[in-house]
Amino acid sequence: MSRFTIGIDLGTTNTALAFVDTEVSPDNPEEAMVATLPIDQVVSSGAVDQLPTLPSAVYIAGGGEVPEGALNLPWRREDHVTAGQFARELGARVPTRYIHSSKSWLCHGGVDREAPILPPNSPEEDAKRSPAEVAAMLLRHLAEAWDHNLAGGDPALALTAQEVTLCVPASFDAGARNLTVAAAERAGFKDLHLLEEPQAALYSWIEATGPRWRKETSPGDLVLVVDVGGGTTDFSLIAVSEEDGALALRRLAVGEHILLGGDNMDLAIAYGLAGQLEQERGVKLDPWQMSALVQQSRMAKEELLLDPRKESYPIAILGRGSAVIGGTIRTELPRQGLDGFLLEGFFPGCAPEDRPARPRRAGFREAGLPYAPDPAVTRHLARFLSMHAGQVKETHPDRVAPDGSLALPTAILFNGGVFKAAPLRQRILDVLTDWSGRHGKDAPRMLGSVDLDLAVARGAAYLGLARRGRGIRIRGGSARSYYIGIESAAPAVPGVQPPIKAMCVVPHGMEEGTSVDIGGKEIDLCIWTGEPASFRFLSSTTRRQDKPGDLANVKPEEFEEHNPIETVLGEGEEEGEGRPAEVDLRAELTEIGVLRLACVERATGKEYQLEFNVRHSDDA
Repeated sequence: MSRFTIGIDLGTTNTALAFVDTEVSPDNPEEAMVATLPIDQVVSSGAVDQLPTLPSAVYIAGGGEVPEGALNLPWRREDHVTAGQFARELGARVPTRYIHSSKSWLCHGGVDREAPILPPNSPEEDAKRSPAEVAAMLLRHLAEAWDHNLAGGDPALALTAQEVTLCVPASFDAGARNLTVAAAERAGFKDLHLLEEPQAALYSWIEATGPRWRKETSPGDLVLVVDVGGGTTDFSLIAVSEEDGALALRRLAVGEHILLGGDNMDLAIAYGLAGQLEQERGVKLDPWQMSALVQQSRMAKEELLLDPRKESYPIAILGRGSAVIGGTIRTELPRQGLDGFLLEGFFPGCAPEDRPARPRRAGFREAGLPYAPDPAVTRHLARFLSMHAGQVKETHPDRVAPDGSLALPTAILFNGGVFKAAPLRQRILDVLTDWSGRHGKDAPRMLGSVDLDLAVARGAAYLGLARRGRGIRIRGGSARSYYIGIESAAPAVPGVQPPIKAMCVVPHGMEEGTSVDIGGKEIDLCIWTGEPASFRFLSSTTRRQDKPGDLANVKPEEFEEHNPIETVLGEGEEEGEGRPAEVDLRAELTEIGVLRLACVERATGKEYQLEFNVRHSDDA
């Protein structure tokens, strides 16, 4: 068993590491000594400093823009790649060699996430890296910083030798989780666990609150975690109950994957500033300048959120057009403008029956991230609380509207850097207070926020103690039900595809580290061996009633379909000639949340492994 338990928040905007030294921590788990690692990184040309977090940014130098040795780290010489603070500053000047928001691309199933596609739309081919590779680069930087500062050359104290809990959005599907695990393995991590970020935030609150958390919550409480990060918006509902005379926590529901977060806000600020420049000065920015403005908008947003005393942040864009030959375009983002962009654009007041807008998509659109069409976090929240009202009613009937239309939490915990802005927290609280009042319920209370940049990492480190029996654990199992697509045995009809049904292989709430057998006389399944086949996978965050082997009609509002797996089962059998094989299934949800599916041939007992895994064979 390792000496340290490590928590890592591999965030869209910032990466953080926290740890517990189990040899010096007290036996009382509610007084756990969670510490954070200041991370060495290049902060300016030739200068290295330790910062609380590592910006999740990578810059690939092309030569000439930085002097020799400017990117060196204490543990290695580097001439062209840097991660962290200086990478972000360089990216604001040369966006075509700057990689950011790689985590958002890591969960985008519409692209090859192991292909060198970042930065998107960049002509600098030598700068391109894959989303999975960037994740591994950031994790490797953490490992090197840890080893330089704390390992002292002892292999037993190296970061990759410790028990590590790596956090992912609650809405990450199995494919994105697999890629995260693959990136960690590529960086050398071995003893790895995954944890949903909203749960990590609640663990951090428990750790920071200490024994008082039992007084600030009580049986019957329904805690809503609102997590708006750099790339995603996550909602989770966690119920507080009493079991054997002690308080217990259970995750009831998580939201759908919503690609909406700080990246969207940066774009909104940049386009707002660009519009002002064009209207007031007649300056129209070209695509290169807009990319630089987006990066500077991110820096302005973070600086103003970090320091409430600042009234504005200066913006400077290098001139390229004829109107500003050789000059620099200067403007500023005032605090009032920032609050306006964020508050009214992303957190507008709305009614509980409002829903996110779903505009008709254009037939052709530029390739890129599938951002949520509606930027209103509050309307997505209304949909989430409505979708899961039935689940809440089963355990907390008094926390549901009398007409059963809406779950009404008793407490709110905020997570994500954007909630450093008090007006944004207050707007969410005001909206939920209004909804509760409409149904005659008390307003929810706001749980005391912890450090929003470090909460996820600290909570993950605390879970490492809880896993050793020295802390509180949130129960809940799989946040999604998983399904395979079953093609109906129907006569061929020209122009008509056989209908597809979804068979449940992992029910909602299935615990990690367990497996289930699916088959028998009541289920007839057939696969083809020896020739290429496509296996379809689906999931649902709302179908809690399905059991392994249950079949359901595929409805878009209930199911999310993931990229199919194209493979050959039993490759090389019968000299490549395909043959049908009747099989039973065994589904396993591993300790790190990876879905593995074994097809067991009834006639021979031979197993064909079908891991829901998007890694290439040389990485497996």
